[in-house]
Amino acid sequence: MSTISLDPRLNLQAIKNPPNQHGVVLEEIEGLLRVHKDGNIERPPVIPSVPSTLALPHGVTAKDVVIDKFTNLWARIYVPSHPGNLTVLVYFHGGGFCVGSAAWSCYHDFLANLACKASCVIISVNYRLAPENRLPAAYDDGFKTLMWVKQQALSEPSEQRWWLSRCSLSSLFIVGDSAGANIAYNVTTQLVSCEPSSVRPLSLKGTILIQPFFGGEARTWSEKYATQPPTSALTLSNSDVYWRLALPLGANKDHPWCNPLANGVTKLRDLRLPAIMVCISELDILKDRNLEVCNALSSLGKRVETTMHKGVGHAFQVMQNSQLSYSRTQELISHIKAFINQ
Repeated sequence: MSTISLDPRLNLQAIKNPPNQHGVVLEEIEGLLRVHKDGNIERPPVIPSVPSTLALPHGVTAKDVVIDKFTNLWARIYVPSHPGNLTVLVYFHGGGFCVGSAAWSCYHDFLANLACKASCVIISVNYRLAPENRLPAAYDDGFKTLMWVKQQALSEPSEQRWWLSRCSLSSLFIVGDSAGANIAYNVTTQLVSCEPSSVRPLSLKGTILIQPFFGGEARTWSEKYATQPPTSALTLSNSDVYWRLALPLGANKDHPWCNPLANGVTKLRDLRLPAIMVCISELDILKDRNLEVCNALSSLGKRVETTMHKGVGHAFQVMQNSQLSYSRTQELISHIKAFINQ
């Protein structure tokens, strides 16, 4: 798996623009995002986008497919050559709802390896980004993707047979990391609110949330005091910027899309949630927030499994900037494989 770093110092010469090209910067995630007062939005190419065919593990095929040409919604689908009807993972990448792509090299590497090692078909969704498309745009794209998968299964078009013929849609998992895990959770709540007959042949078996990006107006201990690596993928100040850009205008971090516990746990009691696995990083500022959500769901009798990844921070599985993060990534893949094969 390739090594990447989000240390903005590494790419300053490549991403600097002429001074005052777009005037005042209103919001910035250093090295990743600038939102200007004149409405211009810059996303410097710190992480390269790569074609679907690049450096795939032996036996894995990957192609990009268009889901909705009018909103530019597309997905990258990974299919391993393993025998049998394979489990399907619909995956949402991270990036604070504001940056990221299914074509980013770090996600391409991680998901190609996950498909190979966990023996599953992965549909990696390239959803619309904020602030141009604030929430619920990403949730809408996620649900639309599921309905597209359903329609392909019912109509069986020949151009999709290369992956449809290899998978079992009665064994479906919704997965994501960081903001993508927030999308996975909210798309899950939307799907389980539908009549089962309206989504057949899809059958949701579980949801996997990797360092889910939740928040709240009151800070948790880990948000205030957690020691972060110098090249951390998520700082508290960056988290606040992402939420300001992603939530509906006028909303604060106790909006239920950000804080699912803001209105009390009783609101979650009637949700017919599937089994959920939450993967938490020990050095992540989101650690305590993640544990709070796990404990709340468990108190309601929901089936929740947690895994704690020691010594690593947010997005370690795509940062891959140390030998420890590499070994923890292999552990994460093993946990995912065990969960989807229960």
